[in-house]
Amino acid sequence: MEDREALGFEHMGLDPRLLQAVTDLGWSRPTLIQEKAIPLALEGKDLLARARTGSGKTAAYALPMLQLLLCRKTTGPVAEQAVRGLVLVPTKELARQAQSMIQQLTAYCARDVRVANVSAAEDSASQRAVLMEKPDVVVGTPSRILSHLQQNHLKLSDSLELLVVDEADLLFSFGFEEALKSLLCHLPRIYQAFLMSATFNEDIEALKELVLHNPVTLKLQESQLPGPEQLQQFQVVCETEEDKFLLLYALLKLSLIRGKTLLFVNTLERSYRLRLFLEQFSIPTCVLNGELPLRSRCHIISQFNQGFYDCVIATDTEVLGPPAKGKQRGRGSKGNKASDPEAGVARGIDFHHVSAVLNFDLPSTPEAYIHRAGRTARANNPGIVLTFVLPTEQSHLGKIEELLSGEGEAPSLLPYHFQMEEIESFRYRCRDAMRSVTKQAIREARLKEIKEELLHSEKLKTYFEDNPRDLQLLRHDLPLHPAVVKPHLGNVPEYLVPAALRGLVQPHKKRRKQASCRKAKKAKKTQNPLHSFKHRGKKPK
Repeated sequence: MEDREALGFEHMGLDPRLLQAVTDLGWSRPTLIQEKAIPLALEGKDLLARARTGSGKTAAYALPMLQLLLCRKTTGPVAEQAVRGLVLVPTKELARQAQSMIQQLTAYCARDVRVANVSAAEDSASQRAVLMEKPDVVVGTPSRILSHLQQNHLKLSDSLELLVVDEADLLFSFGFEEALKSLLCHLPRIYQAFLMSATFNEDIEALKELVLHNPVTLKLQESQLPGPEQLQQFQVVCETEEDKFLLLYALLKLSLIRGKTLLFVNTLERSYRLRLFLEQFSIPTCVLNGELPLRSRCHIISQFNQGFYDCVIATDTEVLGPPAKGKQRGRGSKGNKASDPEAGVARGIDFHHVSAVLNFDLPSTPEAYIHRAGRTARANNPGIVLTFVLPTEQSHLGKIEELLSGEGEAPSLLPYHFQMEEIESFRYRCRDAMRSVTKQAIREARLKEIKEELLHSEKLKTYFEDNPRDLQLLRHDLPLHPAVVKPHLGNVPEYLVPAALRGLVQPHKKRRKQASCRKAKKAKKTQNPLHSFKHRGKKPK
């Protein structure tokens, strides 16, 4: 018998229509989690699987689920149409992503297997109509699924055959514990279940007791993050908060960091402070704001994936979601009370081709670091993680390094030495920009985005037609002045560029001859400016 580790998709007994969809997606070989999980799932086993972010967990549960449904419809007796698969996820964005993946896998059997996403609370009426048609698979957050069950829009007690809990370790931290327990009372006594997670913790053990029956545990012997040949991880020690802003300015303005970048901070207020700071230097960024509607957040992600923005500033799930029991929110969390508790960025969201993750603020937990770093170096693409650390945060950084090295999975964060004196000439510009970003400017920047949402909201269109005065008041409200942008800060004179980088970096120089451009491009390909600028300082004692 062929070793399971050597099984390809074509040897797993999958329906030809699923195999064709897999081929169209360009998957030549299954990932490790797919190799292990799919055959076991097809045997009817309950699974508790841990695999790192971006390892293909969605397909690992979606393919056996779809295979089960297709087998029932093509080989078994004709049965009444019913919901037989349920996928629970912690966020609305993940629900959309799971639905999209399942739809891609059913490209050649869409008439036989239908999937519905009921995670958006604002679409309750349309979801009721969809659920009346009894789709084969329903995807949603526990709170939305429970709501439909309680309103009798959805019935699972007689039909459910397979339950999937994706990103299971986040469900309790998002406050879904009671909703999940209530939801389970509406399920039949016997069904197959999968728990998929990037980490194992106490919450997973509690879920295991609630959901699984004699499961097979797949704790794959792979690192939670890619190895150093694919993912480079560095720490940058900054003596002061001002140094963090100065260093970020130099990295982005001198193009030392290239490609798509995710900037992580710990609070929403910090997100806007950083965006307004970078705006002073004509560095375009956008904020993924949990206060905005789901459609707007997904639009920002789509624009980032399509290349309209090269830099997105985001908070992670520790801030956007409610804290787990016994955990305290980080500093500045009061400003996030309005954030959507079912929104999250650090986990699961499929940002395409992220070259670098910059932890401007140190993650609140070691696990949060894993999930942030997991946004880059996906699908065999290289990536880099740069973490800014203040001297007072060294002990917390040690906990992150302990998690990375404790399981023998990854090296500690390597020190990335910068000679700060070489970018000292930029400090006055940095201070000038920081003074412009006041608390009032941050507050008005957030209000401006919300005002734009109200003006362009399709759901408020009818209201404004009936109440034109309210629309006029909103349009002609006092003008907002987020921050005074000083145009001269957008240009970097050549004499300010560090001597070590002249010839490698030409920030925003447009008046160059074509021959010079070709020469510069060739130099950039042969030498990464960021690499030439590191390890030049004194090594720490």
